[in-house]
Amino acid sequence: MNSDGKQLMCESLYLYGMMLLIVDLKYEGALRERLLVAYYRYCADTSRETNIDEVCTLLRSTGASSLPTAKRPANYPEDYFRRIRFRPQFISMVVGRLRSDDIYHRSLAFPLPEHRSTALSTQAAMLYVVLYFDPDTLYNQPATMREIVDKHFADNWVVSTYMGNLVNLLDAWEPYRAARGALANTIDVNVVKTWANSCGVKLGKTNGILQNLLKEGSLTEENAVTNVNKLLNLVRECNVTVRWLMLHTAPLTSAVEANKRAKAMRDLVMAEMRCRPVDVFELLLNTAQLELKLKELYKVVLAGKTDKWIVFKKEASGRLQDLADAFTGGMPLTRIEKNEKLQNWFADMAKQVNNLNFEDLVLAGPRIIQLIQALEEVQAFHQLESNIQVKQFIMETQDYLHKMIKMANTKEDILINLDVVGDLSYAWQLIDSYTKQMQDGIKENPSLVIKLRATFLKMASAMDHPLLRILQANSNDLESVSRYYSGELVAYVRKVLQIIPETLFNLLARIVDIQTNKLRELPTRLDKDKMKDFAQLDERLEVARLTHAISVFTEGILQMKTTLVGIIKIDPKQLLEDGIRKELVRLVALALHNDCMFPPKSKSTDFVQRLEILGAKMDGFRRSFEYIQDYIEIYGLKIWQEETSRIINFSVEQECNVFLRNKIPEWESVYQSRTIPIPKFPPVDISVSFIGRLARELVRITDPKVTVYIDQITSWFDVRTRQELVNITVFRKLQHALGAPGVAGLDRLYSFMIVRELQSLQRTLDDLLRDKTWIAHYQALAKAIGMGQSSIAQPAKFYTQATSKGAKLWPFMLETFQKIGQLQLLRRQLAYELRTVSRFDSKHLVAALETLNEAVLTDIKSKPLDAPRDDGKEQSFLMYELAEYLQWTGLTEPLSQIYVGTRKDSYLGLAMFLSFLGICNTFIPAPNLGNTLVPRRRYDPVDGTPFLVGFVTVMKQFHADDTRQVVQLIGQYLRSVVETAKATNGDFGPDAATLVVSLQWMLLYGAISKDVVASYVPGYVIRALQTV
Repeated sequence: MNSDGKQLMCESLYLYGMMLLIVDLKYEGALRERLLVAYYRYCADTSRETNIDEVCTLLRSTGASSLPTAKRPANYPEDYFRRIRFRPQFISMVVGRLRSDDIYHRSLAFPLPEHRSTALSTQAAMLYVVLYFDPDTLYNQPATMREIVDKHFADNWVVSTYMGNLVNLLDAWEPYRAARGALANTIDVNVVKTWANSCGVKLGKTNGILQNLLKEGSLTEENAVTNVNKLLNLVRECNVTVRWLMLHTAPLTSAVEANKRAKAMRDLVMAEMRCRPVDVFELLLNTAQLELKLKELYKVVLAGKTDKWIVFKKEASGRLQDLADAFTGGMPLTRIEKNEKLQNWFADMAKQVNNLNFEDLVLAGPRIIQLIQALEEVQAFHQLESNIQVKQFIMETQDYLHKMIKMANTKEDILINLDVVGDLSYAWQLIDSYTKQMQDGIKENPSLVIKLRATFLKMASAMDHPLLRILQANSNDLESVSRYYSGELVAYVRKVLQIIPETLFNLLARIVDIQTNKLRELPTRLDKDKMKDFAQLDERLEVARLTHAISVFTEGILQMKTTLVGIIKIDPKQLLEDGIRKELVRLVALALHNDCMFPPKSKSTDFVQRLEILGAKMDGFRRSFEYIQDYIEIYGLKIWQEETSRIINFSVEQECNVFLRNKIPEWESVYQSRTIPIPKFPPVDISVSFIGRLARELVRITDPKVTVYIDQITSWFDVRTRQELVNITVFRKLQHALGAPGVAGLDRLYSFMIVRELQSLQRTLDDLLRDKTWIAHYQALAKAIGMGQSSIAQPAKFYTQATSKGAKLWPFMLETFQKIGQLQLLRRQLAYELRTVSRFDSKHLVAALETLNEAVLTDIKSKPLDAPRDDGKEQSFLMYELAEYLQWTGLTEPLSQIYVGTRKDSYLGLAMFLSFLGICNTFIPAPNLGNTLVPRRRYDPVDGTPFLVGFVTVMKQFHADDTRQVVQLIGQYLRSVVETAKATNGDFGPDAATLVVSLQWMLLYGAISKDVVASYVPGYVIRALQTV
């Protein structure tokens, strides 16, 4: 079997085993079984032929669990592996090859005997997995296991399998007699002490050498080419030391921690290596930096190898020709006697050098060595050493010939060996345990980012293992797998470097605190004797020091050049901006979550106080961005607006899911991002997020049951204490705290709440208008009323009987009208605040939107009703975009909005009139409050203005004919009452005055036109009732 065949056969069995182990590690048995059942139920009809029985047999629960307290099942995982049937001969051949051969030829990169376990580490990991297919060897073959351990695990007992999954053999092979005995023969306390001590000594020694090499100017192209073998040996020694120390000091899982021997060995290594984990991390950084520098140098050398070799050849040939010319005796100022033999000899040497060919280095190499030896001999035989000039020329020629040899020996194999030796795939998961050391190092020295860049590039080499065979097979999965692993590594890079934005914000908080609370504002005029007091030199020095620290941190991350990690390019400036955005999102989201928590029975003053606190925090964030943006080269205002808008829009979207049938999951939201995630906090009440709590708290403190709304001053008052609770100032503070996105988000959330109430009312009305008894009742009333033109005799008795049937329904209708009206009033206030801010901050945008909106409405009105409807995409897109802009700038009228679709019904107008009339007797106008409708009984839990606004909103959802019918029936009622009162010299009754005032409010809110009122309510009726 050839080399590739051996590798593929061994890898196939190894990957089967790894897939089983990873499936059992990531998805526990019960979960796997449920997933399989769910899949089968969902996809049972999609295919007639299915292997569901075999799949269920393979993936059924093994009893293993990743819980800390779980114990390893008996005969696990060998019984699990037996579910896949392989020929024993095939397994035996694979074990034999892995046991005896170097199938990947890694010994070429690790020639020293003490590095054998590192050279064979890849197939040692494969052997660990494959042996579970042959448990008899683990149990009953001590000779075979002794051979395996002596060759692969003689100086190590922690194995890194696929992509850094660590296995401690002292624990994993504990149940197997032969394997346990083989390990006991090699892994001894005294031996482990020796290894740990040796690695600790090597760590200190190599760290010192690396620090000297990494100094500026120490490592040059010439040094790299001249000392290539020494440098490779150093890199090899460093990587072997780092690998052993990282693996054998790795944190133990809870299951392995319970194994006394495994825990004792790790503690022994930690004690005997006599160095700190941060020293191991420092060695890793220095090694990665050296490897990166060497790769860059050798790539440059290899790229210009031919040209430099030719230059060296010309220089050597030229000097030999100069020597030949010098021995002619005709060169001035040389004082060299003529010597025809030397002249001819040097001329012949120059020709031989010129005849050297780079394309045929096999012949050129030995010839160059002969030329060097000849030049050494000629100095001794002809006593040329006495002439300094000749000696210097000969030495320079020899130097160039040596350079030609070294340049010829610089091959691609050097880069290949660096890649093999520098493999860090074993630390793919383990590196996370060094995150704290990385972040602490960055905080102490931001320039450490340069070395971290080299380490991240070193980690990227781990992706070569899963991608190699995919690439060779020309699989379409290459891009997706590359993107997955690259994304995982980039996510870790972001996690590590996130300490920089976190530190920046901590420094910013201190700067803002000094500027806000300690620095005194300079007055317009300042006396000389007070200048020292206002100078505050210590505080200003502290601000300068903190600002300089911020600049240093920014410079540190920007020193990290643009880096290609896998297939994803990392731009340090973008990385810094993303980190700042992420930290800003975290802090803002946390502030919104914490400051928008309201006790169940808090007062309106508490609500205002929390808004002020939140506004101060948000203002502090905004000011800090304004201060720092020039020092870190970012667009502070742009980032602030984009991220706060995203947080609020995401919260509104998730809050509105309650009202949607097709909900938008968090992971499908256009506002959520994996790079800059919006944190999601556990709900503290029925609301999903802070925006829901804020909206419901505002609804609670303006509840019509306990407040009275006065439209003339746009304020809510407590019905009992007459104390003002909410006014326009509260909405201004709300805008200051949340900005335009927050106000627009509340407006959108209230719209969804209104839709829910309208849908509930619509269902009730539909049931009502389908009920046979109600239909009969409406038919009788319609017949008695006629077309609403004639007056009703004995109106008090007639209308009392007409409304009595719905006496139990009117409380529900009243409550619904009040809820809708309250939300509409809040929306009007929010729209007014948005409109005010927009006109102040973006007057040109508002003017353009008003003009465009007017033009669109004029265009729509100019088309005849029977004209064909234009459903073009361009017009639909324009209307959608325009509506979005109008909502965000407050150029909307909530009372004119259509929220739900309705169907026309012949008795709807009559039903709405009866409900309106049945509820109106609850209210009475208050002349001292501008004819605001107030409860007839002082402490009734009702409010007239929300009721009227709610009724107007409901009528707006139906056809205009229904609204006209309601006005017509009101007019008939008023005529009947006035005519009956005149005929009997009685009074009009309180309901008539309430209805007249209600019509006036409807006119004011734009729900009906003056022409409609004038056509159905005669002037004499209005004049007669004006005295009431």
